[in-house]
Parts: sequence; C-alpha cells; structure tokens
Amino acid sequence: MTAHPRLSIGLPVYNGEEYLAESLDALLGQTYEDFELVISDNASTDATQDICRRYAEKDSRIRYLRLSRNIGAAPNHNYVFTQCRGELFKWASHDDLYARDLLLRCVEALDERPDVILAHSGQAVIDETGQVKVPYEYGLATDSPSAPVRFRSLLFEPGGDDFYGVMRADVLRRVKPHDSYHHADRTFVAEITLHGRFHQVPELLYFRRDHPTRAERANPSKRSRCVNLDPRRAGLLHPTPRLLAEYVLGFASAICRAPLSSADRSACNRHLVSWMTSRLRPGAGERVEDRAPVEPASRTVNVDDLVAGREGRQA
Repeated sequence: MTAHPRLSIGLPVYNGEEYLAESLDALLGQTYEDFELVISDNASTDATQDICRRYAEKDSRIRYLRLSRNIGAAPNHNYVFTQCRGELFKWASHDDLYARDLLLRCVEALDERPDVILAHSGQAVIDETGQVKVPYEYGLATDSPSAPVRFRSLLFEPGGDDFYGVMRADVLRRVKPHDSYHHADRTFVAEITLHGRFHQVPELLYFRRDHPTRAERANPSKRSRCVNLDPRRAGLLHPTPRLLAEYVLGFASAICRAPLSSADRSACNRHLVSWMTSRLRPGAGERVEDRAPVEPASRTVNVDDLVAGREGRQA
C-alpha cells in the first residue's frame, strides 16, 4: 500500500461473520488497487474479529480497528471516515458485493468530470446466495446541473444507493455527519447532492444484498432501526414522532447549510413542502427490495462472473 492511497474505503461492521469474507474478497480483488481498506469493528461478538485479522495479515492495504463497545451503526460510519486518508472515499457494507471494475470505473468517472462529486454504478439487489433478485434502473436526476432538480429527485424518486458511491472526501467533510433518525441516510445524501452533481456509470457493478439479518429487516420498526443506528436513541426521549420530525428537519437544515443561491434555496424549500404534502399518495413509501423479483430464467447477469472470489460457484 502507498503511504497516501488515493482512495479510502471505510467498512463499518458489527457481527458480520456470515457475509464478511465474501465482501472482503470482492473489495480486495478490485482492478483498481490504489486504496486503503479501513475496517471499524463495532465490538462484534461473533467471528468478525478473527476474519478481519486473518485478512489484514494477508493484505497490507487493510487497517483493522476494533471499538471497545458498540457505539451504533451511524457513529461507526462517521468514525471510520475520520480514520481515512484518501482524497476519495467510499463506504462499503460487509454484506454487499462489488464487481471487479467498480472502483476503477468510478474513479475514472470522477477524473473525467471535475464538477462531479460522487460516482456510482448500475445496481441490483441480490439474495442470500448472491443471485440477482431485483435489478433496477437508476431513475434519479442527480446528474442535473440544477441543485433544486437534484434535490427534488432525491425527495420523490425511489431507488439509488449513492450512500455507497465513491465521493470526493473534501465535499463529505463539508456536510453534517450521518445522523440516526428515521431515514437519516436519505437526508445525508440529499445534502451531498446540494453540493454538486453525481454520475452513474452505465454498468451493473454494485450488488446490494437483501437478507433476513440485514439491519433494516432485523429491525422492522422505525424506533428499533434508529436504536440500531445509535443506542442513545433508546428510551422515552426519542419517540417515533420525534424521529419523524427530525427526518423532515434534516432536509430543511441541509437546505440551510448548502452553498446555494437564494433562488435555488427557495426552490428547494418549495420542493420540500410539496414532498411533505405528498406522503399519503399511493406508493409513496416504495422500496426497491419490495418489487417483484425476477424469474431465475430471465436473469441476464451472473454475479459470480463479475465479482472476485466467486469463481467456480454454481449459479
């Protein structure tokens, strides 16, 4: 590993033994190699520590950090970013998979487009075995030169995993750290896009795994998901109405903080009001994971052909 790798990958994890090795193989097998992989273990109680130490012994690009107590998923995401040194940054999840060229294509996209602040790729949801469950088109207008257009799209359109894109670290330092209220990841990405355009590489290179133990499914209620994000959310001081109110205020405060013209700020606020009045419309809470899965016979992508470490697996 170089003294100052260009790209830093931050991987926060808690009890990730089931899929962690697969994700590490996929990341370490990338065709783009100028990166560090910083793993922040949130005081796991399973075999996560053993897996991380075994991989760190084999690859000098890995730095393994272990917290003494579980601080929650959101603070751990923020912490691992502070430990990274690259001019570019990407969060990685311990249970997702990454095609070999994902990092290369995203870094190339940023180099070719100086005004773009985040690059990601085509995406699909995969199941426990790594087979494509729901491929989906990216329908958000985050490539627009207009900040209000980008913001409105993130408010109204489902889909997109830009939280896990490759981004310019200096921009990430200018936005408020990831919070732990309901859908805090949405307000976080919305604030980022108020700073500049995103770019989607037109190749299917990112695979988000949906499985019964994924945090969103293991914590079905809004409150339980927020407590998983930050244990300090437990208790009477953080009822569901407060978590929802913070969600709306998160968008409003992002608009206030962003470097916008007065006209763009007014337009974003109008979009926010329109979104708030639309939340009762049918399909307003649609999730990509809940769409009808594709039939096995109609799958056009074999994940095992694209992801390092999965060679020789049976489809």
